[in-house]
Order: sequence, then structure tokens, then C-alpha cells
Amino acid sequence: MINRSVIVGSRGSRLALVQTELVLADLRPRRPDIDFRIKTVKTRGDREHATSLAAIGGEGIFVKEIEQELLAGRIDFAVHSLKDMPTKLDPRFCLAAVCMRVDARDAFVSASGERLSELRPEAMVGTGSERRSAQIRAFRPDIRVVPLRGNIDTRLRKVGSGLDGIVIAAAALLRMGWADRITEFLPMESFLPAAGQGALAIETSASNRDIIDLLTPLDDWSVRQSVQAERALLRELGGGCRAPIAVHGQVDRGQLELQAMLGRTDGSRLVRAREAGSPDDPEALAAQLARRLLSLGAGDLIRRRGQ
Repeated sequence: MINRSVIVGSRGSRLALVQTELVLADLRPRRPDIDFRIKTVKTRGDREHATSLAAIGGEGIFVKEIEQELLAGRIDFAVHSLKDMPTKLDPRFCLAAVCMRVDARDAFVSASGERLSELRPEAMVGTGSERRSAQIRAFRPDIRVVPLRGNIDTRLRKVGSGLDGIVIAAAALLRMGWADRITEFLPMESFLPAAGQGALAIETSASNRDIIDLLTPLDDWSVRQSVQAERALLRELGGGCRAPIAVHGQVDRGQLELQAMLGRTDGSRLVRAREAGSPDDPEALAAQLARRLLSLGAGDLIRRRGQ
């Protein structure tokens, strides 16, 4: 039986807390008998906010400490941005629900109101993502990409204060109610997102059947199948959060459409491909797309990164 009090783990950033409250706003009317309480947890990614993600290295830098809280029984479940989750989940945990995906695109926030295509040569654009860096440089090789870390508030303050603009997940701005800050939504044709971008993951212990049953009604099947394909593609290519791999899946008219990009961080070469298939077998579709990318030369790009 579930105790009358359930403790929910979350990072302490404003965005993380907004996302956690969105989940609780769905849960509370379903279970008014439960007192849901939030416990904030500081992760390595939060502590080392001045260091680039590539320098920190490894997957799960925004979730490991939260998972330790789950194992210790100090929290009952956790709400994550799905793109922060390791591509291979520790079997001690499970994603009880994958849900609430909003716009998965990247957005450009400009100091001048100009679109990314309109910026002057040598303009400075900030991002902390190798994936975004590769696509920005391929799209505009004449501008300067500047490393950028920090929470959403910190990054937005840099716009117009040293930077001509930043590229950021549109979902973050939309969830914060800051859609008016978006200069443009970057098109998928040139800017594919990270695996899981825009979706929320609700994680708990694989052995906690009561909490799993509590959370399962929040699961969105089409979102789960889409992100399952995205994450499977990363596993197929051997890429984690440090690899400049972008991928997006979407269930549309009974088909799962999956597209991906792999490239060099300097933007000098990008390999893109797409496949469509049954949403009932996202792993098979991901394997099919991985073979397609490898046939186009993605294997050479992966080997180059390992040299």
C-alpha cells in the first residue's frame, strides 16, 4: 500500500520544479488521498555548471544523485527531462511514465530580433551542446559558436550581454511561460533535437509496484514509442550525451517516423537519414535507421571521435 505521503525527487532549478509541478497537477486530482511532497536534489551537472558537458563527460550527470535517493528510499519517484536520462537504464529502475512532450524543436533567442540566418558574420551564438554546435556551424559557418552552460535563467541573461543569441530547447521556454522570448523555432530540416527532448520521464524503483501502478496512467504511448526509438538509435550508434547525434521520432497516421543526424562538431560534415515503420517495434526501426546512417558514412565519423 502507498503511504499517505509520497516524496518526489527533482532538481532544484526553476524549470525542473515547474516540470515536477506539472506532473503533480495531473496526479493530485487522481489521488487526493496522497500528500505529494517535493524533495530537491543537487546533481553533479548542477554543481559543475561552469564546466562544459563534454568536459564533465559521461551520461546521467543530471540524474545519478537522484537515483541514489531512490535506492536509499528517501524519495518514491523522480521527474526528469527525458533527454537527461542515460540511453541504457539501470535495471534497478524503470520509467513508469513517459509523457507531456511539448515542442521538441530547438529555438533561437536573439538579442536584436534577427533570425539565425540574418545575423551578421562573426556574430556570437551560445550553446553548451555539441549537437547544436555542429548544426549551427553547418548552417552558418561564418558565425562564432560560444560555449554556454547554466540554468535557463542564466543562459537567457547572456543574450545581449556578450552574446548575439543562444540556441535552447523550445520546450524549456514554453514550460516556463516565456514563449515571447523565442525569436524563431529552428526547422527540423536543419536542426534536429536531442533524443527525448521536450518529453518528461518519471522514474522509480523497478521493484516498487505500488508507485509504478500510481504512475502508469500518466504514460503517453505515442510519446513512449517515439522516444524509445530515439534512445535505441543512440545505443545502436554507440553515442551518448557527448556524441553530436540528433534524432527525432514522431507517431503520425499509424507510422513512426524517425530521422537522425550525426556529424562533426565543426559542422564540416553532417550525415542525415530518415526511416518510417511500425510504432509497435521502435527498436527495429532504430536499427534500420542506424544501418542507413552507417551506409552513408556515419561509421567513419564515430571512429574519428574515438581516435
